[in-house]
Amino acid sequence: METHGLVAGNVNAAYEDYGSSGKEHGGSPGISRRRSHTVAGQSCAVESDTDAEELYIQQAVVLIEDAIQYRSINHRVDARSLRLYRWYYSRICQWGLGLAIGVVLLLAFVERPSSLSISSDPRHRFPPWEPPCGFTESIEMFCLVIFSLDLAVKGYLIGWEEFRKNKWLIGYTFVISFSVIDWMLSVSMACDEKLRVRRLLRPFFLLQNSSMMKKTLKCIKRTLPEIASVILLLALHLCLFTMIGMLLFAKSEDPKKNEEWRLHFRDLPSSLTSLLVLLTTANNPDVMIPAYSLNRAYSMFFVTFSVIGTYCLMNLLTAIIYNQFRGYLLMSVQTSIIRRRLGIRAAFQILSCQGALTAEEHVAVDLVLKVMFRVQMKSYYREAITKEAHKYADVGYMDREQFRKIFDELDKDRIKEHPPLPHYNSLVLQRLQVVFSHYFLTILGNAVALANVMCICTVLVLNAERSTAERDNYTIEIINLCFILYYLFEVCVKIFAFGWKGYLSYRNNIFDFFLTILLLVLEITIFVTYRLPHSRDPSSQGVMSLWEMVRLINMLIVFRFLRIIPDIKLMALVASTVLDLVKNLRAFAGILIVVYYVFAVLGIWLFEGAIQPPSEMSVLTNTSMENITSNFSMECGTYEQLEYWPNNFDDFAAAIMLLYDVMIVNNWQAFLEAYSRHTTEWSKIYFVCWWLTSSVMWVNLFVAVILENFIYKWDRSHSCSVTDVERIRYQTSVQLMFREHIQEPTEEELRCQLIQHPHLHLHW
Repeated sequence: METHGLVAGNVNAAYEDYGSSGKEHGGSPGISRRRSHTVAGQSCAVESDTDAEELYIQQAVVLIEDAIQYRSINHRVDARSLRLYRWYYSRICQWGLGLAIGVVLLLAFVERPSSLSISSDPRHRFPPWEPPCGFTESIEMFCLVIFSLDLAVKGYLIGWEEFRKNKWLIGYTFVISFSVIDWMLSVSMACDEKLRVRRLLRPFFLLQNSSMMKKTLKCIKRTLPEIASVILLLALHLCLFTMIGMLLFAKSEDPKKNEEWRLHFRDLPSSLTSLLVLLTTANNPDVMIPAYSLNRAYSMFFVTFSVIGTYCLMNLLTAIIYNQFRGYLLMSVQTSIIRRRLGIRAAFQILSCQGALTAEEHVAVDLVLKVMFRVQMKSYYREAITKEAHKYADVGYMDREQFRKIFDELDKDRIKEHPPLPHYNSLVLQRLQVVFSHYFLTILGNAVALANVMCICTVLVLNAERSTAERDNYTIEIINLCFILYYLFEVCVKIFAFGWKGYLSYRNNIFDFFLTILLLVLEITIFVTYRLPHSRDPSSQGVMSLWEMVRLINMLIVFRFLRIIPDIKLMALVASTVLDLVKNLRAFAGILIVVYYVFAVLGIWLFEGAIQPPSEMSVLTNTSMENITSNFSMECGTYEQLEYWPNNFDDFAAAIMLLYDVMIVNNWQAFLEAYSRHTTEWSKIYFVCWWLTSSVMWVNLFVAVILENFIYKWDRSHSCSVTDVERIRYQTSVQLMFREHIQEPTEEELRCQLIQHPHLHLHW
């Protein structure tokens, strides 16, 4: 059988990555089924007992659930295994496993060095609370027991033959075993060990539990050769300009002309560092000012370096990362689509043999409806598929292609239908309903909200230089009260026009209603507290002063102005794109969390306590900077002069924030210089590796996925109105973003894979 190379490769790849919770499983031979499906002379042998029929229906249910979730169907299919399989993928079981993974990762914030302190600044930080020995260890062992049970269930469901072929499950076994051994060493040493190696392995629990994370990681791995070629070109560019710079700004006999050499080109490491930081524009124009002040022609060196490196090579690297990663991701998504088609095809084959007495290669509609009633899925998808199946009720059965097409509803957008408007008998009420349900009322409400925000801005400008006692809080409070009363009026008339169910069917109305009620409660509180006779002084500092309450109301009013987002099409698309990134692209953020976690643990091992403030700075917390500098000189722009003391590797939370600051690359040269000065020049390798991983590679990948997501939604909603955008729930998953570029597997390819299934003995 000849197959297309891309599809054939992905069909085989569909069985490589088993063991992901909620996504992947495999199977093994050696378990015989109670029934067999045979196709010989257009006949299908089927046992007729009730237990066997129940088993076949249960198999079809599980196969369809696998297809919906893009899971592999290569697992045990006997009755007991199917019960265990469905229990394992139940919501409570998966949430419990996810909670255990979250807890074991969060232990890094509590373990020594603990992050449980208000400040990470060593000048102000009090000794943090250190958990007693055995506290975090007990929680960790409980999580490891859960992971061991998870591994045992996965191993049983796929069987030993597939287990030993699966690198992720073998790695899972190794990580759990190593963690238990390291845990025993920690307990035996009374929790006083210097190094907990198992902390570095904990992100593996997060990776192995997500199919999409593993696919993304595989795509990144395959993209590395193309990235390495551009990085090599970038390194050549950097080295070439470093040598030219050292020749241009060599030390001369005139001390006045040596400032560029002294600050940036003193030796090879400092020259490389200066130009590497210039590549990120973090030290521009500081790096060229000493030379530029002597001769304006020197600026050509730095401009040429930046144009070639920053604007050409770095953008070329972004394009290559996006293009190559997108291609490999497309191949991984192809695997997911094949899994869905395999699950649906296998379910059809089982159900068609169940109905062999009526028609060969057909499945009874009643049987499909019975199966769909048991499938665990979202209710609106079940209703849509059931509705499509009912179209064949007159015929009584559907063929293979019809059976496949009813599951195309899974890829369609959900159209949210709002409840009908309430009916009023009075003619006056009917006319009022028409007025208050008109879109003009929403536009008027947005205009009023804008006027309220402008009033707040005006008052803030007028009160910018005034103290709390000098501010006229009563005026702004009265203005806000008038606007809030209008907001309450708008809520009431909309409820009158649409009814309670109709009003709450709009998400922006729920947001508006909640904030309006909250603002009204705060206004009543202010009135009761500050307007009644014998009320206390407005400037008094009780639970909240008048100014604090007015400030809270102002913030809520400004926040309420976000209600305009659903009413502007482009803003609505941008907002929905951000929400879809949170919901559907968690795998990308998950790998970024893994990278942050690993680098933070490594940073603590390498640099914990490396930078400490001078003793005179620790005690003079209330002394002005001028007095401190008299005892401790600090060069301008350094870690010490910028007071970056809270950015350190003294605990896990502080390490995360320092890595974030470096990823932003704003003034990151201060960290490079400080840690190389307090430790060794080789420490720069750590920060450069983090910059390449986070800022160069991962941020570019994330930007590319955001663009892909937005373009996908923009193309689909280009002809929609604002109302349609609000009504349509776009199904924006990674699979659907690349759906039009994916090739459907052929019937021969699906049959080939189903014949190779170790448990479903389907004879064709």
